[in-house]
Amino acid sequence: MDWNQLISNKRLGQEDLHYQKKDDRTEFHRDYDRLIFSSPFRRLQNKTQVFPLPGSIFVHNRLTHSLEVASVGRSLGDDVARRLSEKHPELKDSHLSECGSIVSAACLAHDMGNPPFGHSGERAIAAYFTEGAGQKYRELVTPEQWKDLVLYEGNANAFRLLTHQFKGRRPGGFVMTYSTLASIVKYPYPAIYAGEKQKFGFFQSEIDTYRKIANELGILQTNDNDSQPRFARYPLVYLVEAADDICYEIMDIEDAHKLKILTTKETQELLINYFDEERQKSIKSVLEKVTDVNEQIVYLRSCCIGALEAACVDVFIKNEEAILNGTFDGSLVKHIEGRIGDAYKACEKTSYDHIYRSKDVVDIELAGYKIISTLIDLFTTAAMTPDGAYSKLLLERVSKQYEVIDEGENNVYRRIMAVLDYISGMTDVYALDLFRKINGESIPII
Repeated sequence: MDWNQLISNKRLGQEDLHYQKKDDRTEFHRDYDRLIFSSPFRRLQNKTQVFPLPGSIFVHNRLTHSLEVASVGRSLGDDVARRLSEKHPELKDSHLSECGSIVSAACLAHDMGNPPFGHSGERAIAAYFTEGAGQKYRELVTPEQWKDLVLYEGNANAFRLLTHQFKGRRPGGFVMTYSTLASIVKYPYPAIYAGEKQKFGFFQSEIDTYRKIANELGILQTNDNDSQPRFARYPLVYLVEAADDICYEIMDIEDAHKLKILTTKETQELLINYFDEERQKSIKSVLEKVTDVNEQIVYLRSCCIGALEAACVDVFIKNEEAILNGTFDGSLVKHIEGRIGDAYKACEKTSYDHIYRSKDVVDIELAGYKIISTLIDLFTTAAMTPDGAYSKLLLERVSKQYEVIDEGENNVYRRIMAVLDYISGMTDVYALDLFRKINGESIPII
């Protein structure tokens, strides 16, 4: 792959449109602004990250997480662009300097396709089709479409949200640049290639859209199956993924400390182990001057993010050739060696053992399963039998942009996807409120 072709400011849905710019923003900066002001982005403030939405103690939600990821992503993109410009002076007239803007915009969008209740929402959707009443639809869709449903993925849904032409909206979805769209697709293949990780990057409905982007940017196709293509990763995806990896690992540790899942001593030891003895002495001298325990953790957290960011830039530059050839395997973080890599693995283990299985997290997953499975069952049934009295009432709740009553050929898949579009766009609070109203637990006072 070639950097000159990889970074393009062409917009999906406006390929032939030429207009006069009225300000000095680049097209990639426009992507960022467009996302910041969008309703799906704002709704992230009421979507669970890991811990239940905050009461008296503030922890991260999807919105604050995405903003922090975008900040780290901008640093990663800017630093990689600077290093690549030094390495390849012939690229001085390309859009390479815009890497920071592209990566930060993609970071804002990377979680926009996640349903309510974090990853438990994804699992609840998949379980409805693999274990629940949704099994009855298996014979009504193609095997490839069935894979989309039983392996439902927030990553693929983010790409759909940004590119799908919902009813009443303009072609091209959010009309983002090709480079920003390519940067959010961590797994550039459909669900039939999901494998053990059960991850994929686009639904059957968006295969042609991604192929169009890949052809424009020169992204390598790695198989010969044109109907079910598999591609190499777009290089800037590695930076978006790294920003996400850095933020969720370090910030989850900080949140666990605030919620007293981890002690101050445990947290400090996890974070200070990222540094050698000399750097540890310098950090400890600062901590001695800070009496607020939470501020001590904040300082340690910032030091760790800086160390991980620099290490990821080094890995990217060192492996540039493999990344451009499509042969680089795994994430940037997984290739960090030495003290920093070991410290990151220790944080991962602690998160898995003590955070992600904590009572509060499990409780929200249990609630999420019940709420999401109930809503999917009710609304898919209504979409398949729209003339029923109860179905009509339910479908009145659905925004007209979601075409849950599709009369076209192969409409079962499209109707189900429209229902999932509606439900995945809900906030945790909205889903809970709707669940209660449908079950008669909450009745509006007239």
